[in-house]
Order: sequence, then structure tokens, then C-alpha cells
Amino acid sequence: MSAVDEAAKRMREAGQPEPVINNFKRLHEQVISGQTGIIHEKDIAPVGEIAILEQLRKDDLYLRTGMQHLDQVAIVRLNGGLGSSMGMPNAKSLLAVRGALTFNDLMISQLSRLNEDTGHDIPLIHMTSFRTDYDIQAVMNSANYANPGGLPYTFTQHKHPKLYLDDLSVAKEANEEHNWNPPGHGDIYASLLATGIAQKLISAGKRYVFVANSDNLGATVAPEILGYMIHHRCDFLMETCERTSSDRKGGHLARRVDNGRLLLREVAQAPTDDKGEVIPEFQDISKYNQFNTNSIWLDLNKVIQIAELHNGCIPLPLIRNVKPVNTEDRTSRKAIQIETAMGAAIEVFTNAQAIQVSRDRFMPVKTTNDLLLVMSDRYEVSPSGHLVLKGQLKTAQAPSINLEQTFFGMIADFQERVLVCPSLREASSLKVTGDWLFDAPVNIVGDVHLNGIIGVQHRVSLLGLTDLSGEIASL
Repeated sequence: MSAVDEAAKRMREAGQPEPVINNFKRLHEQVISGQTGIIHEKDIAPVGEIAILEQLRKDDLYLRTGMQHLDQVAIVRLNGGLGSSMGMPNAKSLLAVRGALTFNDLMISQLSRLNEDTGHDIPLIHMTSFRTDYDIQAVMNSANYANPGGLPYTFTQHKHPKLYLDDLSVAKEANEEHNWNPPGHGDIYASLLATGIAQKLISAGKRYVFVANSDNLGATVAPEILGYMIHHRCDFLMETCERTSSDRKGGHLARRVDNGRLLLREVAQAPTDDKGEVIPEFQDISKYNQFNTNSIWLDLNKVIQIAELHNGCIPLPLIRNVKPVNTEDRTSRKAIQIETAMGAAIEVFTNAQAIQVSRDRFMPVKTTNDLLLVMSDRYEVSPSGHLVLKGQLKTAQAPSINLEQTFFGMIADFQERVLVCPSLREASSLKVTGDWLFDAPVNIVGDVHLNGIIGVQHRVSLLGLTDLSGEIASL
């Protein structure tokens, strides 16, 4: 039996629907044939002018339109990923980020306040994975929150068999859970249909869906954006941010030369030179100046129409993700995870647009560097439950955080070492080299580098300083 036939057999035995199996086969064929998905410069052009949220707010047309249609909105949070990059065995959204409050706690608080203030009943539904569904269900069941009309708290995305990197065979680990991976958030379209959630939402009068990552606390319902989508009859609306020098290595938005449609180009899809280096145009933030925040607005009617044209799935480009087969053991055998990205659908929809938003709508937590920042006093929780920059910091650029990954990269190590979160209100950057224990309050002023001796743990409390500035060598 071939690897793809074996994978399909296992998917059927695991109850995966045929459209998802057929889509896996399509992507698997690309892996086997070595397709790269490279997007060449000659085929694309810069995005050009797009709508800017701050400018839209000058005209109350969009706000009024959005407020009039809030009762047709549902929220879907992407909650299927483990915090595996930080060594977490469960959903990243279970992390405490503000005192004892987790991502999930803050999301529920935000929406409860919005519903209370507007008199609407906007549902919150999580797209989970086979690894996170139980935990998220438990959180929602214990929260003082109920979705209208009996809508469920979660729907579970599908799963793909992993392939060993060395021989492309189907993974067969003793722990069956290690043989499967969530197929990426691009599976949202097939999952909405296959689970019946799309039809339930339509039946409940919910035509528009706002989708965002569970770890992005800046992503909240903005009536102005909904109003823009409705006024311009968008099928698909992506929130983007302007690229800065710190974003130059990440993916960007562009347009197809032949049809003018928007598309995403990730680093894995960028051409390389003779030395294997990504071409400089990819990192040219003046040419390609927009990146995807992974917050999107969907017209469910259009999603259903397009998916039905493709047997229940939307044909998205392959993402070939290589990770340890056991993500909690970085020394384990390497495996290919076949995935797709939700935002890549921007090229599929006829009337897809992008809207540039400010960075306060994009606060993802991908690493412990990001976690330290959102935990710090740079932010506060507003009365509406939103995580916002404090007062005079609202126009200030967030400091760069660089914690040595050997000692801070895994969440367990981070929590053992950050007993007291340092103050970052006056910080421009914080770099930590070596093993440091934050066991006392300190104020990071300007650019700070804590430089420790290898093999020794250094305690911040022993520095005897309230304010830290410049380079501070270990004592």
C-alpha cells in the first residue's frame, strides 16, 4: 500500500470526511513531487492603495452601517494550536497573561461586555483541534457565558497524518496522538461546512464571521470594519498592518499581475539566489508594505458557495511544516506536517479586499518574548476587557525583547525564572544573555542588556538596583 493510500485509510478510520481526504491527497502529491509553490517577482506587483481603518473612522457611515448589522456577526477564534514552540502540551490560550487571567478569560470578558453594551447576542465559537477541544470545552462550560440559540462553544478541525521527513512514510509512533497534526487554520472552511456550523450560523441569522487567532488579544469586533465590508460588498476582508524592519523576514501581501487579485507570499514561497538566500525584494518593506494579521472577516454565504464548487474544500496552497514528530521532544524524529493557511484564501474570493489597521489590533504571543511584553505594565485591561497600551504609551513603539531561549524559551523555564515581571514602561529594548532570575521588581530604562556568566544563575534582586539601564554584567 502506498503512503498516500495508507494515509487515506487511516483518515477514514479516524472519521475524516471524504472532501478532507481528497484535499489531503492533493497536498500530499505536491509534497511527493517536490513542488515548491515559489511565487516569482515577474508574477506579482505591490498591493497599491488599500483602505486604512484610521481614515475610515473619520466618516461615521461605516460605524453606523456596522452597528446596524452587529446582530448578524459571529466570532470564531482559532484555538486549535498547542503552545508547542514554547513547550506547552495543551492549548496556548490557557496561559495566564494578566495575573490569573488567561487568553480565554479575556476573550469571554471582551465579548460579554460588547453584548451588554450593544444589546446584541454575538456568539463566540472556537475552532479547536483534537488536542485542544476538551480543554476549551471545559473553559467555556465553566464560564458565565452562553451562546445564543444553543450554538456550540466549539467545532473541531480535521487532522492530517504526519509523514516522516527521511522516507516520507506515514508516522507510526507508539503514542497515536503524535502521528497526527492539525492541518493549519486553512482547514476552517472545510470544518465550518463539515461540522454543520456554517449552516447553524446562517439559520441563526449570522451571516458575517470575524475570525482571529486566540493569542491575539488586540483582535476584537470593530463595527467600522464590518460596515466597510458590507458597504463594499466584500466576500473576504483581511486586516493587515504596515511592515516595519522587524517584519521584513515575514510574509507579505501582493497582487497577481495577470488578474489583479490579492495574494499572500510566505518566506517558503519566495525565490532564492544562487547562495540559497531569499531574494532582497521579498524583504523590501517599501515595495511590499503589508502583512497579514490573520484577522479576517468572512461572508458565510460566499464561503459556502465557493466551497461547494470544490467538493467542500477551498483549494489552498501547501504549507510544508517540519517539526519533531513529538513536539514536546525536540530530539525526536523529524516529520512533515501538511498544512494550509486561512489567509491564502484571499486569492480565491472574487471580491476580496484588505484593510490596514494599527498595531493595537495585532498583539500575538508566539514566543516567551511576546509573552513577557503582554504580561508587563506596558499594557492594562480596559473596563471593556480589552488589552490596551497605557495612557501616554499609546503612540510609543513597543520595546524589543530578546530572552535567551536556552533558559527562557520553554514556558516551564520562563515561569521558573520570571517570578516578578519587570517594568517595561520606559524600556526601548531588553536583552537577556545567560540564566537570570527575575525575583524582585525592577524598572527597565532605555536599552538594557543583562549579560550573565555561563553556568551560573544570576538573581536580579542581588543587583540592588531599582532602575536598570545599559549593559549590566553579572556580579
